[in-house]
Amino acid sequence: MPTPAARPDALRGQVFRGSTAVRRGLLTAKQLRSSAWVRLRQDVYADAALEITHRLLLSAVGLVLPVGAGFTGLSAAMLWGVPDIAGRDDPVEVVLPEGSRWHPGAGVRVHRTAGAVGLEHAGRWRCTGRVDTAVGLVRRGSEEDAVVLLDRLLAAGMVRLDDVREAVADLARGRGAAQARRVAALAAEFADSPQETRLRLAIVRADLPMPVPQFRVFDDEGFVARVDLAYPELLIAIEYDGLWHAERRAFLDDRRRLNRLVAAGWVVLHVTSDDLRHPDRLVARIRALRARRLADINAR
Repeated sequence: MPTPAARPDALRGQVFRGSTAVRRGLLTAKQLRSSAWVRLRQDVYADAALEITHRLLLSAVGLVLPVGAGFTGLSAAMLWGVPDIAGRDDPVEVVLPEGSRWHPGAGVRVHRTAGAVGLEHAGRWRCTGRVDTAVGLVRRGSEEDAVVLLDRLLAAGMVRLDDVREAVADLARGRGAAQARRVAALAAEFADSPQETRLRLAIVRADLPMPVPQFRVFDDEGFVARVDLAYPELLIAIEYDGLWHAERRAFLDDRRRLNRLVAAGWVVLHVTSDDLRHPDRLVARIRALRARRLADINAR
């Protein structure tokens, strides 16, 4: 016979230790095995009505963390308020102090550090600080992915670029230290999307001047637009997939925006995902456009 699905109010919407719920008399061991609850880890359960997210899995791990441990990596970035930075399939990242032993089971990535772990409170849980989290993240993976990630952290307001650059400048030689310095040099505080970051990197790697991200254009009537990337001195705007939408209202607004940019003397280069798959051709177009605009200016 199925176990009755008892759902006491104290446990609705909660992640909890099963043994604690039984000890407090909120559930029996048999009721704990009902469809009202989902087991996340050994002795850790959640209300089955909750969506399984990285944050939920993090909370489950948090209930069984050893003393002195905390969260790091993408898990810490999520605690610091970066939206959608980690999904349910990403491992929960934990940092342990030197000498600690813990076998967390599946779904957890353990980082170990020499010496004490510098942890701060981010809501209920403790994790690596904002700058330490960012620096740790950009030391790993590919350089391009690390720049994209740092741009996301900056856009979310988790850290300031100056603080990250100061921190990576002080890094001792070691794995990922040189990459962290390169990534911090390439990052921008106002990138609007990962693809915009990849577009900017393609331009910089071609030894073209660094364009200004999220540049605000004004004319005699006031604010015109904020363009993804710009060469203001040449009145060139570079937009990633930027101006065309399916809805009529958005389409008309985009047309007005484009017309005002053109009327103000700007030329707009539209870039698609297909263009990013052929960066040599894209860079050639940008180089040629810059040359034409410079020639026009010099001819005046």
